[in-house]
Amino acid sequence: MKVGLFFGSFNPIHIGHLIIANYMANNSDLDEVWFMVTPQNPLKNQRSLLNEYDRLEMVRIAIGDNPKLRASDFEFNLPRPSFTIDTLVRLKEKHPDYQFALIMGSDTINTLPKWKNYEEIISNYEVYAYPRPEADITLKFNNLRVMENTPVMKISASFIRRSIRNKRSIQYMVPHGVFEYINKWGYYQ
Repeated sequence: MKVGLFFGSFNPIHIGHLIIANYMANNSDLDEVWFMVTPQNPLKNQRSLLNEYDRLEMVRIAIGDNPKLRASDFEFNLPRPSFTIDTLVRLKEKHPDYQFALIMGSDTINTLPKWKNYEEIISNYEVYAYPRPEADITLKFNNLRVMENTPVMKISASFIRRSIRNKRSIQYMVPHGVFEYINKWGYYQ
């Protein structure tokens, strides 16, 4: 089985994440896409980060019963901060018969040289890139697969969090169940 790993904080998950994951699962050679909920990204500010279990629950709510999408807490039991190469090594140990690939935006591709052992990642794993507004890919390598027809949406979790703080509606930017979950618990206010 070939699995696309979509790493992220998903703080919160939004329709842009879902559209990309669904597109990759249905328009590439990937059998499944796993949302790898990252407890602590070493390159991001942790202050506005919601508890990882709440973020995981929102991912589960968002993907519902889609058989090609899966929410993963795999990194929850790994040392923090989470380094992608360490997660990949552990996943291969646990699932030796699976082939793993990474899914990331064009903006993230360009940050790869800042990642721990990034040369090992780009040498041993395919990377499926989707376009992000105003972020052309400047880093090129053999295992890079640019998905040209991926829908592009100018939406971000930081915009959603800012909208909530400013008392603006986020309805339709997140799945209905996620919208209800955020409202129920008063998150991001």
